[in-house]
Amino acid sequence: MDEREVLAMDADGAMLQSQRRLVGHGALLLFIGGVIGFGFLFFLIGEIALWPIPWTLDWQLPGTYDAWRMAHMEGIVNGLVLWVAAALLPVMPFSPGGLGRLSWGLILLAWTIVLASALDPLFPESRGLAFGGPLTNQIAFFLFYVGVVLAMVLSAVIAWKCLRNQG
Repeated sequence: MDEREVLAMDADGAMLQSQRRLVGHGALLLFIGGVIGFGFLFFLIGEIALWPIPWTLDWQLPGTYDAWRMAHMEGIVNGLVLWVAAALLPVMPFSPGGLGRLSWGLILLAWTIVLASALDPLFPESRGLAFGGPLTNQIAFFLFYVGVVLAMVLSAVIAWKCLRNQG
């Protein structure tokens, strides 16, 4: 086996590892979106009740319809985006190390957005749109800040790497 074959095998291993990492975190985010979906359901019905469990807890969860819907959808959308990224990874012109950095960056981006969105339905005044207010709002703000900066940087890097040698 020559050096090029060894490098190709290493690159394939790095690709597979990055894809599995993206798929695994995507699945976790889908799961979290589902858990938040139960919170959304309980918010909508005004109690915690699951058939066939014979008891209910008469408790109205805090938050708003829009906050619960957004938090639920963020988990689902970001999980699916990581799955799409895993599928697209083979056409992206990155080195094995670059693939690893890209996949970790996408994972960090997805989790920051989902976690920040989950604060809004649970804590009043915690949308994270501006700095200030309660601590939970400041946490959401900084999580969104990191996520938005990562979204801008990663999309610019992907565009640059994919389009720079187009003739």
